[in-house]
Amino acid sequence: MPLNINLQQILLHWMNLAVLTGALYFLLYKPVKDFMEKREAYYRDLEEQAADKLAQAERLECQAKAKLEAADDEIHDERMRAQQAASDAAQEQLAQAEEQARHIIAKAEAEAEQSKERALRESQREMRELAAKAAKKLAAKPGDDFFDQFLDLTEGGRAHEGR
Repeated sequence: MPLNINLQQILLHWMNLAVLTGALYFLLYKPVKDFMEKREAYYRDLEEQAADKLAQAERLECQAKAKLEAADDEIHDERMRAQQAASDAAQEQLAQAEEQARHIIAKAEAEAEQSKERALRESQREMRELAAKAAKKLAAKPGDDFFDQFLDLTEGGRAHEGR
């Protein structure tokens, strides 16, 4: 052995290295590798669950939006029906008020016509009475001038009216 190389020691060192590598593999590397794989699987599962929950939340959000839109549409329809009902009721009340106004106007016109006829009858009666009185007074004085008698009567009638 020229360079002081001992083949037996080299083989022992190699065997020592192989035993040490095997022992380290079984004692450290394999448990750490298994732990890392389990941890990776755990986080992968968490990520999948989070993705599933996110998808479910998005579906629920879409459903909620659809329900809200349906509720908004229903509210809008209900509001339109209520406005239509209120408009119909207002039109009906307006029609009733117009009918009552026509009835009141017709009644007032009839009463005015009756009042007019009554006033006309009374004035005609008063005219007849005045004419009868005037005729009596004119007939009472046979020799006088009729025109002078009429003037005397009208002056006397005015004097009586002032009293």
